[in-house]
Amino acid sequence: MATTHAFMTVAIAALAVPALSEYAAPPLVLAAAFVGGLAPDFDMLASHRKTLHFPVYFPVLAAGVLSAGFAAGSTPLVLAGVAVAAAAVHSLSDVFAGSPEAEPWNPTTDIAVYNHALGRWHRPRRYVRYSGAPEDFLLAAACVAVAVLSPATGVWADSALVALLTVTGLYTAARKHLTTIAATARSLLPVWVPTVSVTESEHGGSTLTIRFR
Repeated sequence: MATTHAFMTVAIAALAVPALSEYAAPPLVLAAAFVGGLAPDFDMLASHRKTLHFPVYFPVLAAGVLSAGFAAGSTPLVLAGVAVAAAAVHSLSDVFAGSPEAEPWNPTTDIAVYNHALGRWHRPRRYVRYSGAPEDFLLAAACVAVAVLSPATGVWADSALVALLTVTGLYTAARKHLTTIAATARSLLPVWVPTVSVTESEHGGSTLTIRFR
């Protein structure tokens, strides 16, 4: 899930805050990690796990930006580096997930994340079988626990993380029924409201389509 990636990068950032606190305030570091960890999944509007996923280029870019930020003592550069590093963690970790498709619990493809440097897809390891699987939620909960128990987060951050984890749990419970829920919701909506569908691409990945009726 996108939130699992965000929770994971926030947890890593929370552990790294002692080393980064002289360059940027902890709340800013955590916010940069959250945004960077979430950002790659916006490619659901294009070709999911391809358009904004860069498992090779993001780590290289993150290393360069962070090095420049540390050398210059620049808060904006360090925060940008944290965000890019979070996007790198997201892109790399998708290799351990399932395939990006409408019903990944019944996989029809053997792709995980696209490697632009090699020009091919990596195969999924399926340690987390699909987005919204029970083990996905458990991983999300573990990452939230790490962040909340660290001294880097305050009351507001802890509350926000727990609230998002609750929403993540509801998504997990409804994951296999989303198609039915969406169909029912569409039938109840006025005709001027656009419909949203997920289709599998011929070249791998999933594409989210918004149509106006």
